[in-house]
Amino acid sequence: MKYNNIRRKSKEVKIGNRAIGGNNPIAIQSMTNTDTLNAEATVAQIRAMEAEGCDIVRISVPTLQATETILKIKEAGISIPIVADIHFDYKIALRCAELGFDKIRINPGNIGDDSRVKAVCDACKSRNIPIRIGVNSGSLEKHILAKHGAPTPEALCESALYHASLLEKFDFDHTVISIKASTVPDMIRANRLLAESCPYPIHLGVTEAGGGDRGMVKSAIGIGAMLCDGIGDTLRVSLTDDPVMEVGAAKQILRAVGIEGQCGMDIVSCPTCARTKINLIPLVKRFETAVKEAGLEDVPVKVALMGCVVNGPGEAREADVGIAGGIGEAVLFRHGEIVEKIPEGAVIERLLNEIRLLKDGMNK
Repeated sequence: MKYNNIRRKSKEVKIGNRAIGGNNPIAIQSMTNTDTLNAEATVAQIRAMEAEGCDIVRISVPTLQATETILKIKEAGISIPIVADIHFDYKIALRCAELGFDKIRINPGNIGDDSRVKAVCDACKSRNIPIRIGVNSGSLEKHILAKHGAPTPEALCESALYHASLLEKFDFDHTVISIKASTVPDMIRANRLLAESCPYPIHLGVTEAGGGDRGMVKSAIGIGAMLCDGIGDTLRVSLTDDPVMEVGAAKQILRAVGIEGQCGMDIVSCPTCARTKINLIPLVKRFETAVKEAGLEDVPVKVALMGCVVNGPGEAREADVGIAGGIGEAVLFRHGEIVEKIPEGAVIERLLNEIRLLKDGMNK
């Protein structure tokens, strides 16, 4: 699976033990929805996210008391970077930097005058802590909103660059920028403008995307469009759901756009038609479950399950391995070349064995 688009070259920024931007892999982020003061619940949720494949976790820090939770998170042995989400109170940002958060997420325009922005910049710079600038339609400055008349993509981009300039004023450039909108076309346009206007890493997301299929579809369109443009260094799929599901959704998006080296297995299957003689729909579902149970979903191979030989080796020629169905049987093929016939009941285990062989070959 090749990611053919040229990726935007951005500045490398280190977040704890992780680096984003530059040539680093795109990082998957999520955010806890536990009460931050409940350290036990917060740690448990972070562990679940990490187990699912999350690279960076953000937690809300609304009070000075909530900053202390980072100590318990670190004591619990959590190793992935933790981001403090802060609004309005610069003293909370200073305390978060002091206690060991790996990144600070602020809106520089709403934490006070220049002296307060400088204090946060100095605290983060002295500890090599990056700052993520977060901009959305509800956070626009009055003068920018008045200029554009609405939270347009141009207004969102201008706001982000304005915030970056506030940090640059105090010689701070260890910066990540995020522009989010709940309207997908606005999110896409704003991030394209931003990508052309600055060197900083960009965090992608469609804010307030919603839950279930609606949230997933909106996120896939917005984030996927950016990734196909070569834009994006981190991403979060914001769902009204269990945050662990955001991680799985993010991995699905990465797989769908075929980003080599981090997208795991790409399973392709035809939608079926009158030519289909194998019971393909339940077969694909059973295969997906079997892949997860076998711990093979992160193997970077393309596997095809096709309904007939017409759509099999031909249309799925680029697959590393696949099957094309017949009556009670299927043909197994590798890179478009038919290898042999196998009974329908043996399809799943045979494909799993083929994937294991491919995995072993990669590890040699």
